[in-house]
Parts: sequence; structure tokens; C-alpha cells
Amino acid sequence: MNTFNAIFSSIFDLALGWFGGASGYVDIILWSVAGGIVALMVYKTISNQAGIERAKNGIKVHLLEIRLFPDDIVGVLVSTAQILVKNALYIGHNIMPMVVMFVPMMAILFQLEANYALDPLPVGGSTYLTVEIDRDTAPDLQASSITIETPVGMQLAGMVPKADAVGFRLTDLAEGEHVVKIHMGDEVVEKLVAVGGGSRKIPFMRTKSWEGYLYPGDEGLEADSAAYTVKVHDYPDSDLGPLSGEGGVLMGFFVLSLAAGIALKGVFGVTL
Repeated sequence: MNTFNAIFSSIFDLALGWFGGASGYVDIILWSVAGGIVALMVYKTISNQAGIERAKNGIKVHLLEIRLFPDDIVGVLVSTAQILVKNALYIGHNIMPMVVMFVPMMAILFQLEANYALDPLPVGGSTYLTVEIDRDTAPDLQASSITIETPVGMQLAGMVPKADAVGFRLTDLAEGEHVVKIHMGDEVVEKLVAVGGGSRKIPFMRTKSWEGYLYPGDEGLEADSAAYTVKVHDYPDSDLGPLSGEGGVLMGFFVLSLAAGIALKGVFGVTL
């Protein structure tokens, strides 16, 4: 996970943000269209284009048979069965290219989400930082024994321990990239907290789970860490109109990449 995120972060840290205040809009649009083009190129290279064309033509022929001879019950049943077979072949031809294109498409989406879905915490505000314990690596660790070391620029206002997790309330947040240190027995887990300033990649969480791919703004946790997830809450949605927040970036990416793929399939000579 860390290697995957590091590779794509190094690319997108250089590629994004060239348009000043309009970077959020422009980058989401440009990279969504680029995602559609990447999908077309992968689809054309990996898929059996001739097989897809045959399957589509077969479906059209059998649909026409049903329309021309609706009173021939046996013929309709046979044509319907053949449509199902052709449709299964069509789906089969699409599985591999869809699996392959999933990697670059999701890498683009995750980077756009990390950079433009959320804004830093407001200066002077507060937030909650939660730590979930990994019981496989720390079966006896008590949540109440976990402590937090806050840097200059924030104050610890309280903690709420539970059976397998603990929450810390942080207040009086000053502008900057702060490093909070969480003491879990002999281990110290560090977590970035972004406060104030311009739009940038947000360090939303550190985790061992697959969700780490979704949030490349911070490193994943080590396999032997006592923490399973460390998350900072209350990051506000970005202010990008219909592209605001995680849902806005997600919807914009899929709509724009799909539209680009459909609009440019003829240019690239791709049969979908």
C-alpha cells in the first residue's frame, strides 16, 4: 500500500496544482478526461475487439429476429437463448480489460480525492483524533493507557476511551502541518494534522486496512503497529461547487471520464 501510494503521489504531486486558485476545477476535469482516455487505451490493448464486435452484432441479429417473427414462439425462445449466450460472451470479453483499467483509474481518482475533496481544518477550531487498537498485535493494550503528545499549535481538551479505541479532542488549532505523537505502550505512532492555509493533500488517516489506498495523504501503518487506524475527523468539504467533497469529486470523475470515453471511442478506434 505505501509503495503504491508513494509512486502515484510522487507523480501527482508534480502534475497537480499548476492553475492557481482554479486548480481544483481544472485538475479534476483534465484528469477525469485523461482517465477516460487511459481506459480506452487499456480497453483497446487488452480486450478482444473482434470478439466484442461479433457478440454485439449477434445480439442485434437475434433481436431483429424476435421483432420480425414475434408469432414464432419457438423461434423467439431460441433467439432469446442465443441473445443470452452472446451477452455472456460480451461480458466475458469485458472482464479482463475492466480489471486492468481499474488500477490506473482508481489511482487517478484517489489522488484527486486526497488533493481536492477536503480542506484543512479551520484555524482556531477543534477536531477529534481517534485511535483504533489492533487486537491481533496488541491484545492486552488498554485504551485508557494510550496517551497523546500534542505539539505547539494545539491543545488537548479531553479523551474518551472505549474497549478497542480512544478519542482525543484537540482545540485551539493554529495554522500549520502539525505532528501529533500517540504513545501506545512502547510504541509511538505519529499523525499529521493539517490546519489552515491553502488547498493541499489532506492527511485524513493512517490505517492498515484497504482504506489506505483511498487516502494517500498519509502513510499506512506498519503491520506490527498496535494501532489499526488513526483518523482525524472534521476536515471540511472543499468549496468546488458541484465537485465539492468526496462525493462531488467521485461523481465528477466518473461522469467526466465516462463521457470522455464515449465521446472519444471513435477517435481511438475502440469498440465498447
